[in-house]
Amino acid sequence: MNYQKLDAALATALNDVQNSEKPSLTVFIHTEPILNSAATAVLESFGVNGVTSGKDIFTATLSLNAISQLSEQPWVKYLKRSQQLGLVNRRINTPK
Repeated sequence: MNYQKLDAALATALNDVQNSEKPSLTVFIHTEPILNSAATAVLESFGVNGVTSGKDIFTATLSLNAISQLSEQPWVKYLKRSQQLGLVNRRINTPK
């Protein structure tokens, strides 16, 4: 695992993973802008969809082992954890 390519939120979340083979963490994968066929095959083997030339950010739900393997790839610049978003129109309880 190359921890220098992980953001703090992802590195912290890895500590809570119970099964290292089960895809459980949604991440943004930032890569070099031009990927060769071997890099494309690696991404697709982890279930990343829409791998096309010129695209350098991908989203996938990965296992701890997949994150570890991707972090070691020279064409991966960094991995960032995706956060769960909430609804904007949710009422906020504020005192009147």
